[in-house]
Amino acid sequence: MKRLNQKPQSKPPAPPHEVPCLHRWGRRFLLPLAACLVVVTAFPQTVDLVSVISRPVSRTVELPGELEPFLSVSLHAKVTGYVDRVLVDRGSQVKPGDLLVELSAPEIAARLAEAESQVQAAESARLQTEAQVAAAAGTYERLKKASETPGAVAGNELLQVQKQMEALQAAVGARQQAVRAAEATVQAQRDLQAYLRITAPFEGVVTGRMVHPGALAGPGNDSPLLIIQQVSHLRLVAAVPEEDAGSIVRGARTEFHVPAFPERAYSGTVSRPAHMLDAKTRTMPVELDVLNPDGSLAPGMYAAIKWPVRRSKPALLVPKTAVVTTSERTFVIREKDGRAEWVDVKKGVVEGDLIEVTGNLRAGDRVVRRATDEMREGTRLQAEGK
Repeated sequence: MKRLNQKPQSKPPAPPHEVPCLHRWGRRFLLPLAACLVVVTAFPQTVDLVSVISRPVSRTVELPGELEPFLSVSLHAKVTGYVDRVLVDRGSQVKPGDLLVELSAPEIAARLAEAESQVQAAESARLQTEAQVAAAAGTYERLKKASETPGAVAGNELLQVQKQMEALQAAVGARQQAVRAAEATVQAQRDLQAYLRITAPFEGVVTGRMVHPGALAGPGNDSPLLIIQQVSHLRLVAAVPEEDAGSIVRGARTEFHVPAFPERAYSGTVSRPAHMLDAKTRTMPVELDVLNPDGSLAPGMYAAIKWPVRRSKPALLVPKTAVVTTSERTFVIREKDGRAEWVDVKKGVVEGDLIEVTGNLRAGDRVVRRATDEMREGTRLQAEGK
């Protein structure tokens, strides 16, 4: 007799291959789906293929630069003296040879007068010796003529006069050397006196004045008297990064701007690359020659240089949409033997709708114009219009 609360036992589930519903749906849908997959892999994917272009590329980068005077000099006093006159001031335009500062040194004038008197004394001694030589020569000639008469002149007497004349001739040479030495001393004193007049070495502008009349100037004073700089011709120093150092072309014209005149474009000529890199900044200093006829530019100004970067050989370009970038790689899809091939590349310069790429590519290779990472390697490709 069954209990009233006893539950009827449930029947265990049938295995999948015995489930009638799954069996029916499998035959109706899974088989057609497999057939579709076979059809998809059998037919090629139609894509737009473009050729890799090879051509020279150039770009412009903005580099900082600083203007420097083409010539700059700090004027010091060569000799010790008191400043007598200062004929220029800060901002004065000067030309070569213009008198700038005049010093006073009475001791130099005294030494010059002493040297001139020594020249006169040496010249007088030379003339006196030459007169003695002339007298000795006359005596020698008379004795020589008289010696032609036998017994008129002793032979020893003639020999003594001859030796005396030769000694006086040698003394004349010594007196001449003394005169030249005294004249050299005079010239040295005159040169020192000329250092009391400080003149401009080149055309430029006085940019600094550190002396006034009455000050003592000389070699022991480290402070310069004046600073002169040439501003009609300037140097523009640019720091070119290491990766762009190969694009330096001597003689190339380069445009730049300065904050003082932002609306005005200036230009300079690449003239003097340093041919070495700064170990700290990894840049190469390059100097540009800049003409400044109107004086609008000044040393110390900062400049924004539009530096042209030119490559030594042509670059490979593809459409920007042909480059696929994922978290793992950057690549283009190349058509090779009718199938897709992923080729790793690195991006470079952008020129309009094209971008420079470097990798295992050659000019003329065909790549997919609109590539995605969903287009797997090995997929059969067919160009549009075929």
